[in-house]
Amino acid sequence: MEFLLDPSIWAGLLTLVVLEIVLGIDNLVFIAILADKLPPKQRDKARLIGLSLALIMRLGLLSLISWMVTLTRPLFSVADFSFSGRDLILLVGGFFLLFKATMELHERLENREHIGGGAKGYASFWSVVIQIVVLDAVFSLDAVITAVGMVNNLAIMMTAVVIAMGVMLLASKPLTRFVNAHPTVVVLCLSFLLMIGLSLVAEGFGFHIPKGYLYAAIGFSILIELFNQIARVNFLRHQSKRPMRERTAEAIQRLMGGRRGGHTDNGEQESETLKLMPQETFKDEERYMINGVLTLASRSVRSIMTPRGDISWVNAERPADEIRVQLLDTPHSLFPVCRGELDEIVGVVRAKELLVALEQGIDVATYAAAMPPVIVPETLDPINLLGVLRRARGSFVVVSNEFGVVQGLITPLDVLEAIAGEFPDEDETPDIVADGEGWLVKGGTDLHSLQQLLDTQMLVKPADDHASLAGLLIAQKGQLPQAGEVIALPPFAFQIVSATDYRIDLVRVTREKAPVEEG
Repeated sequence: MEFLLDPSIWAGLLTLVVLEIVLGIDNLVFIAILADKLPPKQRDKARLIGLSLALIMRLGLLSLISWMVTLTRPLFSVADFSFSGRDLILLVGGFFLLFKATMELHERLENREHIGGGAKGYASFWSVVIQIVVLDAVFSLDAVITAVGMVNNLAIMMTAVVIAMGVMLLASKPLTRFVNAHPTVVVLCLSFLLMIGLSLVAEGFGFHIPKGYLYAAIGFSILIELFNQIARVNFLRHQSKRPMRERTAEAIQRLMGGRRGGHTDNGEQESETLKLMPQETFKDEERYMINGVLTLASRSVRSIMTPRGDISWVNAERPADEIRVQLLDTPHSLFPVCRGELDEIVGVVRAKELLVALEQGIDVATYAAAMPPVIVPETLDPINLLGVLRRARGSFVVVSNEFGVVQGLITPLDVLEAIAGEFPDEDETPDIVADGEGWLVKGGTDLHSLQQLLDTQMLVKPADDHASLAGLLIAQKGQLPQAGEVIALPPFAFQIVSATDYRIDLVRVTREKAPVEEG
């Protein structure tokens, strides 16, 4: 037991354990990559078998020290190169490692395992185990020769190998999980194996490459990859703070080839991705509808409703003959019935039913009171609005503010128009009309619709409380603009074509031309 008190023995043991672990990392990484080719239930078994065989192989080689020494004696020469048994093993192992690492790297870069959209194909268990055994032989030879060169005590050599393999066995599963969860790490590890395979081939031809150079390169690469992983984690943490609906909508819009007006930290990467995507996957109508669905939840009820000024309503205090003429001259099928003013709604009636009631001499207000209106606040979420419309059973809902003042009304058709675009009535003209190189747009046009038509993301901002083009221009000007004024919102210019003292009626929108560079 006196040898246990010798500091040199403990120092040699500790040094050798560290070296054995370092020399075994490349073996462990390759085992992790090979194990990933197996079904999940067989991966732990493959790792255990692989590392156990490596341990047995190294202990067996250590017990044959006398034979190991003979491996360094030259067996034959070719030209200026002489080859020993060790050189031949290193050559075979190096070429095998270069071949396997190249094939694995090619498969990762080509992403073959995902082509076809089917389930991932798994390799045969024993084919993976055989590959692990071959790699174990190569890496074990290197580790054993290092142990023989450092320590003369066989017991210390075997103890160091057992401790190192135990540490590697404990670290194999976490390392495998980490490697498989980070594709860039897999590519980096395969690059290391290429470098190690090249060094083994060089050793086999008698060109010694100091291990310090290899480990320095590996360490520097790992440091850079660490920075990359930290940046990736921070990016994902930042993205997770944004609503899932917003991230999903942006992802689908990018897939459709839509452009985004805002700046993003990974804008260059997105641009390169968009270049690789087919730009004609969706037609304009399809893209418009998909955008409408994705942005519906983020819109306000005010952006969907028919505004107060466009509502056709029946005044119950007017004579029956005037009401009959109004119903016959207006193409709407539903009317709100009010007493004197729009804010005094009595009920909602169908035009043909009210005409029958008038013929029978029934009082209009009394008849309408049997069908009270459905009133919703202007702060209602559009998604919840859909449920209210279902309960309205084909009628419309009235939008009111906190003071009980009617702001507008919403029909199922209004929701459909928010998704699929405008469906003008017989007495209406389209809100947006192409006009030469620009567009003539009504002041009350919904900003979401105009934004989709112009293929931009700059008009609608979540913090803004306006929903129409007129509201946007008034907010930009700070007051009601006059006819003839031009308001620039690059890359667009908005010229007021028609306006009164209290509203904007018509606007001409043009896209500013980019300046031509001379020279």
